Amino acid sequence: MLDPSILKELRTIVGSDHLFTSPEELAVYSYDATRVSSLPWAVARPATALEVSRIVQLANKHRFPVIPRGAGTGMSGGSVPAKGGVVLSFERMDLILDIDVLNRIAIVQPGVITGDLHAAVEAKGLFYPPDPASSGFCTIGGNVAECAGGLRAVKYGVTRDYVLGLEVVLPTGEIIRTGSRTHKSVAGYDLTRLIVGSEGTLGIATEIVLRLIPAPESIRTLAAFFLDAGGALAVLPMITTAGILPRALEFVDQGALRAAEQHLGWELSDGTAAMLLIETDGSMTSARAEITRTEEFCAAAGAVKVVRADEPGERDRLWKLRRSISPALYALKPGKLNEDIVVPLSRIADILGEINSIAKKHDLLIVNFGHAGDGNIHVNVMYDDGERTRAESAVSAILTAVVRMQGSISGEHGIGLSKAQYLPLETGDEAITVMKKIKQALDPNNIMNPGKIFLSAERGVRSAE
Repeated sequence: MLDPSILKELRTIVGSDHLFTSPEELAVYSYDATRVSSLPWAVARPATALEVSRIVQLANKHRFPVIPRGAGTGMSGGSVPAKGGVVLSFERMDLILDIDVLNRIAIVQPGVITGDLHAAVEAKGLFYPPDPASSGFCTIGGNVAECAGGLRAVKYGVTRDYVLGLEVVLPTGEIIRTGSRTHKSVAGYDLTRLIVGSEGTLGIATEIVLRLIPAPESIRTLAAFFLDAGGALAVLPMITTAGILPRALEFVDQGALRAAEQHLGWELSDGTAAMLLIETDGSMTSARAEITRTEEFCAAAGAVKVVRADEPGERDRLWKLRRSISPALYALKPGKLNEDIVVPLSRIADILGEINSIAKKHDLLIVNFGHAGDGNIHVNVMYDDGERTRAESAVSAILTAVVRMQGSISGEHGIGLSKAQYLPLETGDEAITVMKKIKQALDPNNIMNPGKIFLSAERGVRSAE
């Protein structure tokens, strides 16, 4: 635990009202959406980059871990204080500092809720595309740390594609600025992209410069329902080869569909076995033409029901169904291992077939849904108390199959705690050695979010035990 003198210094930095040490307060900041939990030794809520810097300098002096935290919505244990230490919660740094319409940028603090930023820029006729399913409560700082993707990534890309620059507190306490406020810059190494997706292990973003784009004139949405997953998957190459790039293209299997419907008390699918949720945008003419052609593809592939939703309220209802899936799955089983695999588009049917075989072999329920438009499928291995070992074996088999198909073990959730043991499968040992050298160079005392990404023994920090 922390020496009383260190706690006194922390109180001096952030104020007594913003340093938490009671067991009840610490428990609130001990877990994320993985439900993995580890108690921190204290929680500090800084209000400025300077306060963050002073805390990090203190951590280096006394060799205790520092763990940045947004809203705790991560799916890989990235914000779990695995080695104890001090959690830095960015609840107080939640300002949209500027929305520059002429230059199409937004400058925000890390605690800004992603959905709040969406609403603020759209009110000015602009658009910030990254849209994680948890956008109603996840934060921009967390999105940057994990390089979050989301529902619109198929057309617009992920968080790193919109981060132009950062103010960053390095693991030794220095405050630097990376990138610029321009849409183009190749001045030196791309430190911005190094920080984005580094899961709080290389630095803490305290100010974020984001690229915005014009809001599309029109959005068109449909949900198509099929008697089997094969029919739904057959639509994907039709859309791709037709030159249509949808705003969103989501696949939902039968288990996920039923769970969400029961969770919401709805009956939308009429007993069908798979759903595609597809959205187009652009000019009024192009968005309408693309959704009409997509509907034709769905009919040709055997869709038994298509629901068009052109009005905002109708669209919101369909997206509420999609966003409800992840929490709804806990009604099926008390335990869930949530993977976010990615495979080439041509291998989606292959990997889903392999997952089905793995589920049968291990006698487990595995539910699949996600971003079929870019090959990113959320695989949920459900388990009871006595099935955990089999569930972990199934995950290992699934990730091995993904790498064999030239895919990735994580499309948007990061590595964190839950996937560290599988990282060598994809990267190889040589690449991990390079990553560790970067970590050592920036964080010589290993105080910044230790225990994440790599499995090797930790340097420098005091043990949580």
